Amino acid sequence: MADQIAVDSAVSSTTVPSTSTLKVNLDAPRFDQSTFSGRAKHFFTITDPRNLLATSSQLEEAKSLVLQYRLGKLPSSVTEDQLWQAKNLYDSAFHPDTGEKMFLIGRMSAQVPMNMTITGFMMTFYKTTPAVVFWQWINQSFNAIVNYTNRSGDSPIPVRTLGLSYVLATTAATGTALGLNSIVKNIASPLIGRYVPFAAVAAANCINIPCMRSRELTNGIPINDENGNRVGESRRAATLAITQVVVSRIVMAMPGMAIPPIIMNYMEQKGILLKRFPWTAAPLQIGIIGVSLVFATPLCCAIFPQKSSMSVKLLEPEVRDKLPDSTTRVYFNKGL
Repeated sequence: MADQIAVDSAVSSTTVPSTSTLKVNLDAPRFDQSTFSGRAKHFFTITDPRNLLATSSQLEEAKSLVLQYRLGKLPSSVTEDQLWQAKNLYDSAFHPDTGEKMFLIGRMSAQVPMNMTITGFMMTFYKTTPAVVFWQWINQSFNAIVNYTNRSGDSPIPVRTLGLSYVLATTAATGTALGLNSIVKNIASPLIGRYVPFAAVAAANCINIPCMRSRELTNGIPINDENGNRVGESRRAATLAITQVVVSRIVMAMPGMAIPPIIMNYMEQKGILLKRFPWTAAPLQIGIIGVSLVFATPLCCAIFPQKSSMSVKLLEPEVRDKLPDSTTRVYFNKGL
């Protein structure tokens, strides 16, 4: 909580009349987003589970500090590190387009604790139909919250769209899991069966995310010029953004759902721990998944830039025709 304490102490000094002379671009992350390493450093701060421990007052204070800087009213006692700590906390809890505070478990900082728990149980209890249905339903319920919370743009998602995407994704995940389970029963290697949950998650992501964000595919998402000025909405930009998110989500699930089956299968075959203490299977698997996700979540979020771009030539003709000739690329928030 050291970061929050630093933010608190910075905000408490707002009574100081002098203003800061810091020159920091808070409209962009602290680290270079044109490189993978820079994006990874940024997402390690955004997905840090410790951000969830911040209270509502601490989040509002961080937001206030950021707004004060943008208005040129930042107290001179605030250091650059304190300002960035406030910005990181602000980014972890507030939507980049709408500015609204995001639902707690829908924030990227909740990805590791939530996914390690759900995935751990999903991969431990994958053999019986009731267990498959229940945990796939829990997983898709969580995914629906995350997809809605981290949607791109500032357009509200209709309740009907939310419901449809939720039902379709849950049906796809459950159907894939049950179908593959019936197939792998006749396969000698039990290791294959352990990968059924991953196949179900991948199938669901290919349906859930496009459905949840179907309004963006229909109406387009906001696009900006290189100076950050909004120049229109594009459906093609929405298609690219959603494709990138689907790819990164599937890759994000790979380490946590590909590595544990190998370890757990080996331990079962060798009789290590599990035969003597079978109740340790779930907590052990959750722990392995948690360690994987601590690294996989930020690294996979960093595969594509958060502020993605595309050539003007790839835009819809009616959108492209409204842009000045000097504009060669447009930028957009791809969502998470």
